[in-house]
Parts: sequence; C-alpha cells; structure tokens
Amino acid sequence: METGGNSLPSGSDGVKRKISYFYDPEVGNYYYGQGHPMKPHRIRMTHALLAHYGLLQHMQVIKPTAAKDRDLCKFHADDYVAFLRGITPETQQDQLRQLKRFNVGEDCPVFDGLYSFCQTYAGGSVGGALKLNQGVSDIAINWAGGLHHAKKCEASGFCYVNDIVLAILELLKIHERVLYVDIDIHHGDGVEEAFYATDRVMTVSFHKFGDYFPGTGDVRDIGYGTGKYYSLNVPLDDGIDDDTYHSLFKPIMGKVMEIFRPGAVVLQCGADSLSGDRLGCFNLSIKGHAECVKYMRSFNVPLLLLGGGGYTIRNVARCWCYETGVALGIELDDKMPQHEYYEYFGPDYALHVAPSNMENKNSRPLLDDIRSKLLENLSRLQHAPSVPFQERPPNTELQERDEDDEDRDERWDPDFDMDVDSNSLTGRVKSEYAEAEHKDAESYHNHLDSRRDSVMGFKDIACSKVTGSRVDSMAVDEPLIKEEQDKLAEVSDHKPR
Repeated sequence: METGGNSLPSGSDGVKRKISYFYDPEVGNYYYGQGHPMKPHRIRMTHALLAHYGLLQHMQVIKPTAAKDRDLCKFHADDYVAFLRGITPETQQDQLRQLKRFNVGEDCPVFDGLYSFCQTYAGGSVGGALKLNQGVSDIAINWAGGLHHAKKCEASGFCYVNDIVLAILELLKIHERVLYVDIDIHHGDGVEEAFYATDRVMTVSFHKFGDYFPGTGDVRDIGYGTGKYYSLNVPLDDGIDDDTYHSLFKPIMGKVMEIFRPGAVVLQCGADSLSGDRLGCFNLSIKGHAECVKYMRSFNVPLLLLGGGGYTIRNVARCWCYETGVALGIELDDKMPQHEYYEYFGPDYALHVAPSNMENKNSRPLLDDIRSKLLENLSRLQHAPSVPFQERPPNTELQERDEDDEDRDERWDPDFDMDVDSNSLTGRVKSEYAEAEHKDAESYHNHLDSRRDSVMGFKDIACSKVTGSRVDSMAVDEPLIKEEQDKLAEVSDHKPR
C-alpha cells in the first residue's frame, strides 16, 4: 500500500475524509462555441456519474456563490475584470483594441454568459478554500475550477480568471505555506507566475515541454528572490505512462512535503494528461492519474481538488468521478451505472479505459537527470520557512448555498440538472460526518499547530506578474494591492524564458 511521508493510509482502509463538493447546475450550459475543444458540459457529465454511483450522499454538496468583482480583483487588474464584466458577443466588434489587449479572441472567445461563468468557477474554488480554512472539510472539490493559464491582466489558454490563484490567496490567510501541484499536460504558468517571488507558495508542475503550449516550464525555472527554489518544473515528453510518471511524482512530492511542510495543498487535476485526450499526448490511465490524488490525500493535509484541461469529455467525466471516489476512499465498480449520458461511454460502458501502445519518449537517463536536479534544488531549501506574526486579513465573504440548508425537495428536483432514479439515490447528502482520526499524522500536524498563531506576515507576500523585464507585485491583502505595487522595485530579466 502506497503512503506518503508522515501520512495516513489512503483508500477504503484509511480514515474517511469530510468532503465539500461544489457544483452549479448551470455550469454545463456555458458554450465556448462551435468547434472549440473546451466544453463545460463535461462538468455536468461528471456530476451525473457522481450521482448515479451514489457518491453525492457521502459529501456536502454546495452550490457556489458567484465571486464578486472585488473578489476577482484580489488578483486580477480592475480594468481587466471590468472588461470581462461588460463584453458580450454583440458588443465585441466595437472593442477590438480591448480584445487584443486582454488576449480575448480565438482561444479565449467571447460567449454568452462569459462573466457569470468566471464568477461561478472562481466562486467554487474560493468557497472550497474557505471550507478548508474553517476546518469543516478535509477535502474540497471544484471540478469546474483549475483554469491555470489566466494572468493578472489577460486571458490565456481557454482560461479567463485564475481561480487557483484566488483560492491560494484565501488559504494564505490561515496557512503559513500552501503547496500547488499541477498534473495537467500543460504547464501551470499562470499560477507559477503569480507566486514566482514568494517562499510561502511552492508550485510544482508536471507537464509536456517542448513545442507545446504555453512554452514555459523549463526545469531551470526555479523562482526568483525570496521565491528561489520554490518553483519546481518537471518537463516531460510524449507518451509517458503510469509507472514512469509515478517514478518522478512520488519521490519529488514526498520530498516536497518533507521539506516545505505545507498547511494546505491545491491539486489541479487536468485530465488532458490522460491517454487518448483530444489535445494531449501523454499515456496515463485513469487509475494512474488518480494515483497522484491518492498520494497527496495520504498526507492528511487540507486538500483542494480542482479540474482543469481535458478535451475527450467522456474520459474527463470518468477521471473526475473516479478521483472523487478516491477522495472519499470509495472504490467504484468498473461497470458504469445507467444514467442520462450513458451512451457517451459506449461501446464498453466502463469507468476505466486502457492506455494505448504509443511510444514512451521519456528516456530513463533523462528522467533520472530531471529527478536529481529537482531533488538537489529542494535540498537547498531550509525546512519549513516561518512567517512573523501579524494580524490576519478578514476572510472573503462568500456565503455558499449549502444544499443541506435548502428545501429538502430541491436537492433532487428535476430542475437540479439531473433525471434521478429515486430508488438509486435514496440517501440525502450527509451533513454530519464521523470525526476523522488523525493520530498517525501527529508529527506532521504538531509542527503546523505550533506555528498556527504566528501565521500571517501577510503584507510581505506578493504575487508577481512578469511583464517583459518588470515585476509588478501585488500584495495578498486586497486594500494593499496598488500600494505594494508602487513600493516594489523593478527587477530585470529574472526569469529565463
């Protein structure tokens, strides 16, 4: 059985986790346009699988509150947020200069309800961070989130608002250190860039590198200034399979957890790293992909699971359904239950699909070299940097709609996005959980608890937006955003591209 360092066993024999699951039934209605590979409908398909596998009754199901302008502006520029709020398909031809400025167009099109879509997926991720901060959940899930390419002032790679950065900023209000892990096939450039110059957020990205979007994520990109060695990049080639992937993932992430000791972990579970993805070129199975979730879960640290890429939508739904089961410690039957999207999964109608026989272009010597370089960089870090005591900023005021507080007939109402067989879903979502036993992780959590009251050197944290040779830094605390930008000096050519 695989376990992480200082960890609890994972899986059905491990301690059950309290899980908050964020889902808005409207999310599947948003449409990027004909022929566009990003399809929010995959979130609805995932939810239907969760319902018919009986997983919803084991989680607290929450409809996220839409993030407000001021929430989005904690990372994004005011004028960019105003642009997203105002642009529509009917008015875009009158704003061609703004479209170019904010990189909105072909990859990131204007579509009906664009801003509401951004508010919804960002609200789910920030809401998940709040649940973890409040200690009412061990794991929070928002499969609509994970849009890791969005920058402070522009859209990128199908992403408009960087919900991950916003969630991490929320987690930093409570936790000294937050770890971000990205298993999407594309480099998590937007998140890395935001925290490139701080030691309170470590970013680790496993991705295809070479002639591939976004073109960043070299193993030599390691962070800057205070953040030097706090950015880890694992550049991979086509065809990587489960065993090869885990030969890097587990030793690297085990060492990261040992050295960095995060108070919370954000795991972006982009499913375009699966075998057979429409835009991807890796060869991971669903179980291989989910093994990363299982491994990070084993450390028994507050965990935020987010979606991301994934363009063969039947496999995306399979993957995120299975990974929800992993989070719960519930093994799912490979035979798929009948449901409204059943025909998408033919001819096998199974949860798992076999990887292909494509060539694995990742040579053992190259992988050994990457692993040794990253472990060497980690060895340069002092264990668990501390933060001087300061007053903590207030929590974001998102009042999530807990489905347990709604009309009891509304949960399985036909308008709640599903035709549900009442016989197959008799149980309501649980609002009470058995208290988790965390005794096996005491050495880990005693260390965190000893620092809990000295968490917030919050005004010293900055999110760096690299623009040419300038670092525009933004303080985490919202009222200080513009003030901190003015204070920080210009720095030239600090990050090789």
